[in-house]
Amino acid sequence: MLPDVQNLIDLQLADREVLRLKEEIAALPKRVAAIEEKLAGTKTVLENAKIAVKADEANRRKYETAIKDAQQKISKYRDQSLEVKTNEQYRALMHEIQFAEQDIRANEDKILELMVNAEAREKSVKAAELELKAEMAEIEKEKTEARERNAEDEKQLAEWNAKREKARAGVDPDLLRHYDRVSKFRGSGLSEVRDQQCLTCRVMLRPQTYNDVRSGKMVICESCQRVLYYNPANEIAVERPSLTAKRRARPKIHIDKAWFYRPDFEGIGEAFLAFVNTQGSS
Repeated sequence: MLPDVQNLIDLQLADREVLRLKEEIAALPKRVAAIEEKLAGTKTVLENAKIAVKADEANRRKYETAIKDAQQKISKYRDQSLEVKTNEQYRALMHEIQFAEQDIRANEDKILELMVNAEAREKSVKAAELELKAEMAEIEKEKTEARERNAEDEKQLAEWNAKREKARAGVDPDLLRHYDRVSKFRGSGLSEVRDQQCLTCRVMLRPQTYNDVRSGKMVICESCQRVLYYNPANEIAVERPSLTAKRRARPKIHIDKAWFYRPDFEGIGEAFLAFVNTQGSS
């Protein structure tokens, strides 16, 4: 294999690794954002649970205030009932007292319902807090691993960039420009040949072209313009037919009835075939 081709193989490998590492490094902010978004979801659940608890507490205070107001009204109406002079006025006050008592019972039922729900609310808050704590620990671990992976990627990127520059320095400038141009438009500038075929564009090569690649000559694929190279280790072994042909089985015959042919000569330049058997018949 020509040194230029070997350097191109090294270069293409380096190019692919550099591209992969750059993409992985560029994806780090997205990974961190996804991790933080997951944490934000759990925080929202906890915040909503706390808001629900606060809302229940506010409603309970509102109902308790309403009960106190109703109790004060009842007390006032009872005092007024002692001073009324007509039955009509008395019945009106009793009606107001009855209405206030109904209001008290309704608010007490609401408070009781809140007390029943309060236990479930507190459990929701505690569960969300525990989940958030566990997720924060897990997410911090993931972020640490992501940062460590990023640091390792940066290190490998520097190493592959050095290998890449070394490989580029070992390639003929004209060939390097051709490789760069094809790589830019086709994604790669080099292709392996195997079984008389360009493995990238899948075009069959002419026998002479294939032999040139196998012999280590510089060859450009006429179809995709990639530089071709041959790796004998990857060639598919073709099973060759046996040189010893199998003999067909001869049928069994009765020797006394078998007919054979033999040449016979009548004169100079004349010959004919005579078929005879073992009994002399012809």
